[in-house]
Amino acid sequence: MEPADRPVETPKHLAWLQSIAGELATATLGRLDETLPWYRAMPPARRAAIGSVAQAGITSFVQWYQDPNSQPWVAADVFGNAPRELLRSISLQETLQLIQVVVQMVEERVVNEHPDLTEAVLRYSRDIAFSAADVYARAAEARGLWDARLEALVVDSIISGETSQEISSRVAALGWRSDGQVAVLLGSAQASPDPDGLRKVSRKAGCDVLIGIQGRRQVVVIGLLTRANEAAAAIHEVALKLEEFFGSGPLILGTAVGTISEAPKSAKSALAAHAVAKASSKQPRPLLADELLPERALAGDSLARSTLLERYYYPLAASNPELLETLKTYLECGRSLEQTSKTLFVHANTVRYRLKRIFEEISADATEPRTAFVLQVALLLGSINDNEYGMKR
Repeated sequence: MEPADRPVETPKHLAWLQSIAGELATATLGRLDETLPWYRAMPPARRAAIGSVAQAGITSFVQWYQDPNSQPWVAADVFGNAPRELLRSISLQETLQLIQVVVQMVEERVVNEHPDLTEAVLRYSRDIAFSAADVYARAAEARGLWDARLEALVVDSIISGETSQEISSRVAALGWRSDGQVAVLLGSAQASPDPDGLRKVSRKAGCDVLIGIQGRRQVVVIGLLTRANEAAAAIHEVALKLEEFFGSGPLILGTAVGTISEAPKSAKSALAAHAVAKASSKQPRPLLADELLPERALAGDSLARSTLLERYYYPLAASNPELLETLKTYLECGRSLEQTSKTLFVHANTVRYRLKRIFEEISADATEPRTAFVLQVALLLGSINDNEYGMKR
């Protein structure tokens, strides 16, 4: 709006407006108290802050009316003087309700007395509404940039294995809603990443995500909103839906963990698996990090080593010694039942029975080639571990 379009200054109206400004401000505060429950419920300090903004709006209107050469965005002063207080005290919706009450009071008191001021009131109302929207838009933009930086920092912390307490507090600031299990999905980034699309698919899948792009690598921390009995399977289903948002090459899903504070453990497994993924002949997308436990252990991953021991070796060692001996012999004999039975001086059916018991004990079928390799590495690690600690089994 050009200054020439402003209402012509009328000394009579200006003096009158100045004379009623205080009365109008007082009446406006009373109307706020009558019509806005959220205003009544506020503590005195915040009520005073909002009241001062409403009063400033009326004063600003008089000044705007007085000076036709002033900038059209003079209304921005109303919010520019105390934008932080406003943003901390009330929402944008409540701000618009506040403006509506102030404009109604001005219309009732000013326009009814001098109808020729209607256009001035309408133009000022428009300016002050845009001013409020501008303040909140800038605040939202600043918050968005801050959230993006904080999210990148959290993902970097998870990848680098920082302390769990710091991660929990940081994701809380980002509005992390997940109360369920968590896992890290790691792969290459696309030439044109689509984080908005990835978040949309994640929401539909019932999970929360943190996204980090580190050079050519993209990291997505997946968190189920509620705890699941089959967490690994549930997260794997989500990862399948997110596969299209990654570039070519290995896509690794880390070990599922209980909470976001344990996410560094999942990230460590994903990183270790990603480093040895090319050694595997099969590379489904996503590939579970635990599918490469032997390769990871051979590459020096201590987490894979301890997982193999705890998942396979220790349970067998703690049960019937015959099972561990049978499994060792069976694997050393190239998975030959006859050769195993001859070596152990037992019937072949006894070997079959013990292999069945082994399956029941550790949920691993030693007759399957890949599982046999996994178990053989686990038994070797167990033997090394026993020798280090002087244990005989």
